[in-house]
Amino acid sequence: MSQGRPVPQRDHPGVIAPPPLIFLGFLLLGWGLGEVIAEPGLGFADTLRRGLAVAGLLVGLGIEGWAAGLFRKARTAVQPWKPSTALVTTGIYGLTRNPIYLGFAITYLGLAIGLDSPLALILLIPCLVVIDRFVIRREEHYLQARFGADYDRYRQRVRRWL
Repeated sequence: MSQGRPVPQRDHPGVIAPPPLIFLGFLLLGWGLGEVIAEPGLGFADTLRRGLAVAGLLVGLGIEGWAAGLFRKARTAVQPWKPSTALVTTGIYGLTRNPIYLGFAITYLGLAIGLDSPLALILLIPCLVVIDRFVIRREEHYLQARFGADYDRYRQRVRRWL
């Protein structure tokens, strides 16, 4: 973990929307369209579908909680529309630079399976493209400006997703 230096521009990444709302929007769009067209479902037995859904929720929320807890411990904002005061590089951040978004994606996957919605499942792909292009890239630009060489070394050492 390293402390940041002052940034002359606005002191936040300027993401297009709160990431949980982006994930929720895609999930609801896929599920809603599926309901309108009466999509056939994923074809899993109910017990398997429910088990996969619960597993996705537990794993996704667990990853999100672990990552957010590390931010709180470092006394830096979890929300991407607030200033970052510390660069967290330990724990799960040593495995992926975006564990909260990874957790959101796994949670989304669990919910899409639980909703038995192939369209919601398919829309996870464009959702991740939006997150990657309009959230993560803006955050990376901000973090590079904020933490400089420390962030560059971290980016070289740890992958964006997995």
